[in-house]
Amino acid sequence: MSRSAIATPRAPKPVGPYSQAVTVGDMVWCAGQIGLDPGTGRLVAGGTVAELRQAVANLAFVLAEAGCTLDDVVKTTVFLADLVDGPAVNAEYAALFAPPYPARSTVQVAALPAAARVEIEAVAVRRGA
Repeated sequence: MSRSAIATPRAPKPVGPYSQAVTVGDMVWCAGQIGLDPGTGRLVAGGTVAELRQAVANLAFVLAEAGCTLDDVVKTTVFLADLVDGPAVNAEYAALFAPPYPARSTVQVAALPAAARVEIEAVAVRRGA
């Protein structure tokens, strides 16, 4: 099977040599998204929860370009600058994704791009697979 890159101007452009997402067959692997406003290229104001909302919106735009929605996500990885934000992230995550929730890993990291507080990456399966 061949792989194809996914790109959309509705999400922030990659800042390095990577794709917003890559597809192989019915699988979609999305690069991490932070809370950058695609119009301004700046991190949204409002802290971790606001950043998570924007990061998931960015992720949704990439998924849409690949023919998916958030409902097609089977696995996420959430990177937090501080695990103390975990309860707030969990509450917002539960509002952004529908049950059955994707499998998820959450890790605290030393730093994220643009001094972000949260980053999320995802794996999805296109419907009908």
